[in-house]
Amino acid sequence: MEKEKDTARGRNDSWREELRRSMSAAERTAIPRVSMRMLDPAERIHSNSEVNLGLTPEQALQESTRCLDCPEPGCITGCPVSIDIPGFIKNIQRGNLTEAARILKETSALPAVCGRVCPQEKQCESRCIYLRMKKSPVAIGWLERYAADEHLKTARNAEHHTDSHSKEREERRKIAVVGSGPAGLSFAGDMVRRGYDVVVYEALHEIGGVLKYGIPEFRLPNSVVEAEIEALRDAGVTFHKDTVIGKTLSYDDLLNEGFSGIFVASGAGLPRFMGIPGENLIGVLSSNEFLTRVNLMGAGRPGAQTPVPHGKCVAVIGGGNTAMDSVRTSLRLGAERAMIIYRRGIEEMPARAEEVEHAMQEGVEFLTLCNPIEYIGDEKGRVRAIRVQRMTLGEPDASGRRSPVPVEGAVDTIEVDEVIVSVGVSPNPLIPNSIDGLEISSRGTICVNEDMQSSLPLIFAGGDIVRGGATVILAMGDGRKAAAAMHSYLNGEQS
Repeated sequence: MEKEKDTARGRNDSWREELRRSMSAAERTAIPRVSMRMLDPAERIHSNSEVNLGLTPEQALQESTRCLDCPEPGCITGCPVSIDIPGFIKNIQRGNLTEAARILKETSALPAVCGRVCPQEKQCESRCIYLRMKKSPVAIGWLERYAADEHLKTARNAEHHTDSHSKEREERRKIAVVGSGPAGLSFAGDMVRRGYDVVVYEALHEIGGVLKYGIPEFRLPNSVVEAEIEALRDAGVTFHKDTVIGKTLSYDDLLNEGFSGIFVASGAGLPRFMGIPGENLIGVLSSNEFLTRVNLMGAGRPGAQTPVPHGKCVAVIGGGNTAMDSVRTSLRLGAERAMIIYRRGIEEMPARAEEVEHAMQEGVEFLTLCNPIEYIGDEKGRVRAIRVQRMTLGEPDASGRRSPVPVEGAVDTIEVDEVIVSVGVSPNPLIPNSIDGLEISSRGTICVNEDMQSSLPLIFAGGDIVRGGATVILAMGDGRKAAAAMHSYLNGEQS
């Protein structure tokens, strides 16, 4: 069985054997990990240009040569969408970028996106055999970005024209996707490859969901997202914007239009607040609103029709990637002082280490072990200060992280003129509450079984509408799992 799996993944190809023999393991492990090129901090805080500049061809060759092409690659099991990681990396080494991109696209609808925003250090790279040798893991994410970007520059999308086009559209079963974020796009890509007529409905005026409204261009350029979406269009996926399922179209409308199955991937766009005094003051807003206004509606541009506060002293509450995106965006909007206020230490922050490092390089202040307890306003109702409770770390909580405990009497007041709250999001209740008979959890998420199937058999769901908040790649993994399960269900193969 293992030999069959090996052969199926192409591990016994002659070229691959030649690569293995061309250099010893000792020689490969002696090669240092490459460094990512990036814009200078002094330059990048004045623009939305992408910070990471990608690998050069020489760097990609060097890094791909480091890969040992392990017989039992742990990196694959660490990937939520199960990319054949050694397969695409060794194709980079031999210079076949078309084949490297094809392997990526077999299981990932968005490799150029994932190569930028996935937490590889916690997933595929965390399983790299180099870590057992106390060495830096292979830069899998950077290589994924390199292969995807190079392919998009040349023969973009050729591999997407599958045999699903051999059937006339009216002969294919129709599948509706609610939401065009990472879960929806991943699901759509897998289903169109299986021969379905896939239609994606997006509530906003641009396709991409959180990839567009939630992630700044300095981390994920819109042009990259658009290229990945265009690949799905080329594959046969249809997109409809400005369509709110539950308002514009109901669940019954979709059934009446002949859809055989529905995948709900509407995300979690409802911001949370802390419930402390002063949250209604002018100048206190959620990271969701702030980033959506800037990223999707152009609020940061001169003369923009959509306003957004341009604070000079900005505090962002939280320690996740969205908090880092918000505080770094505030710098680019002209903040003279930008700070992260977080109730635990830097080591406990859920944000990627790279994002924290970039924020530090750009001059962001980190006020750790501090918890806001009140926002103070001026006579016009605008925020002018935050009162923060100093904290210390006590025993671990249910998540395994040490719980923050207040330090008695240690309260400070910090002057600010803008506060961005980034302490989590909840699913928007519109879609779950608009479908009778759909089981909803106490958190407002859609309840699904292990196959991502809801209490209504024709509805599957994944991403943040199920998880309540997760990474892009986990949402994509949900999309792939749901696509396989829905296909089996519609074909009577489900056990």
